[in-house]
Amino acid sequence: MAEKWRLLDTGVNDAFYNMALDEAIAVARSRNIVPNTIRFFRWEPSAVSIGYFQSMEEEVDIEACRRLGIDYVRRRTGGGAVYHDLNGELTYSIIINEDHPLVSRDFQKTYENLCSGLVRGLRLLGVPAEFKPINDIVVGGKKISGNAQTRGMGVVHQHGTILRDVNPTIMFTVLKVPSEKIRDKMIKSAEERVTSIKRYLGREVSFEELKHALIKGFEESFGIELVPGKVDVFEEELAVTLKREKYSTREWNFRR
Repeated sequence: MAEKWRLLDTGVNDAFYNMALDEAIAVARSRNIVPNTIRFFRWEPSAVSIGYFQSMEEEVDIEACRRLGIDYVRRRTGGGAVYHDLNGELTYSIIINEDHPLVSRDFQKTYENLCSGLVRGLRLLGVPAEFKPINDIVVGGKKISGNAQTRGMGVVHQHGTILRDVNPTIMFTVLKVPSEKIRDKMIKSAEERVTSIKRYLGREVSFEELKHALIKGFEESFGIELVPGKVDVFEEELAVTLKREKYSTREWNFRR
């Protein structure tokens, strides 16, 4: 019998709740309140997230974000700054106990194992995705998914993006660039290095079609059964607290 994991589809929420709920799920998993979980979510309004060790002021054009109505938040995971487009991106999280066979002491191997579900799901859509160390998924050498991970409390928390569509112009409007003179070059470079499902397949893929493929990909690759579930009361209450007291605060987002 296949191991059963919880599947959460929490729809669209603001950046602060999205990051707060990810942490709340990790805490709940560490206390065995909930099973291993895969979560799908989106960002409304669109947002920029920065890695735990980055500087908001150095990475993000705050004025441009305010002008465009784009949120900005610090993640609990490492990695670089990411623009999360409401209509262009699906985000996923995996929260899994650290002693699970999919988790290795080797971070690189764990990335490869956990990304295998995404790779399988994209291939089911007709996108010949491949894992690329350290933590990317590429198609024809171009990045289509970036991933970040952290460990703590006996739990591995990995989350990342799957690009359904991509707009480098907006991306480099809200991310800091060394100077205006090279902004166009960076946009052109991103167009050459980054792709999307739409760009590769030449057609629109709905979020529902994408999620269906990824669910099947995770189930086949991990040998699990994903059972649709709901956010637990403990998780919801903790997420609301974490949003208010951590992820929406200047102290967290602008810490150095």
